[in-house]
Amino acid sequence: MTMALTRRGSILALAGAGVAATTPAFAQAGRQSALERDRQAIMAMAGDYRVRFDFNETVAFVGDYTPREPSTSGGYESVRVIKDEGEFIQLQHLLVASDGDQTFVIKHWRQDWAYQPRSLLTYERRNYWALHNVSSAERRGVWSQTVWQTDDSPRYGGLGRWDYANGRSVWTSGPTARPLARRDAIRNPPYERYNSINRHAITPAGWVHEQDNEKLGTREGQLVAIVHEDGYNTYEHFDGYEVAAADAYWRDTADYWGGVRQAWDDAIARRRGVWVEEEAQNGAITGPTLMGLADRIHASEIQTGPALAEAQTAITQATSQSA
Repeated sequence: MTMALTRRGSILALAGAGVAATTPAFAQAGRQSALERDRQAIMAMAGDYRVRFDFNETVAFVGDYTPREPSTSGGYESVRVIKDEGEFIQLQHLLVASDGDQTFVIKHWRQDWAYQPRSLLTYERRNYWALHNVSSAERRGVWSQTVWQTDDSPRYGGLGRWDYANGRSVWTSGPTARPLARRDAIRNPPYERYNSINRHAITPAGWVHEQDNEKLGTREGQLVAIVHEDGYNTYEHFDGYEVAAADAYWRDTADYWGGVRQAWDDAIARRRGVWVEEEAQNGAITGPTLMGLADRIHASEIQTGPALAEAQTAITQATSQSA
């Protein structure tokens, strides 16, 4: 699996003559097919970035809850196209952090994009994701975005369309169920899941992932809205960090993670869904094992084959329970 981005997977140049410099070339109407324009908008999210994560609980919907203080974090992230099959694109995020003279790479989330998908993996309830059929009417002109956790276990999936009105390039999902993020799960909050609208918008500086998160909890046996949250994950083009470290990590571990992705796909296909236990600190319980094996490969402590065999066993054991 090559690490170099192809021409189609590179960050695209901004618009040329006759169009405002802040408008990406692919956003210009009539220049190419609708499918290709969507593809290039997705590809434009690949690159190297300074990232900022901002979350702000705004309005409480129950009297006994006070919105928490806004939270902000950030770092550096490299996003790589790891698969491009025309109507199916995979983007892998890699966090790069430093501690003194040491640089660490942490495999972060993955986003898969499928054009007019026939099925969608969605979060159903705690510990369980189900594969649902998408009707021909629902999928016409639509892209699914399926998001996977750091160990390639599932997180959420949604359907939406790319829109280019008013010079913007924006994909907006329908309501999408999601498990709690670590930032919330470790606090043992009164809510247990999100119902989210996700927007991915290309900007002159890079792109932004906007989230409208309705945080839901169970009261008297019913899911109720506890609080609303606005989320803004901002990706600004920047390469003044150890980008080479991200590429070296992926070069060493790409084959391993390819096998891990296949193992998850197989587990999902067996039952048209998957059960895997979640824990607040790590997400899926498979996280420490699968991530640790990748780190050992990168450190030349274990070969890909034996590591993948251990990973496949861990996934089989974690997903053996029926929903």
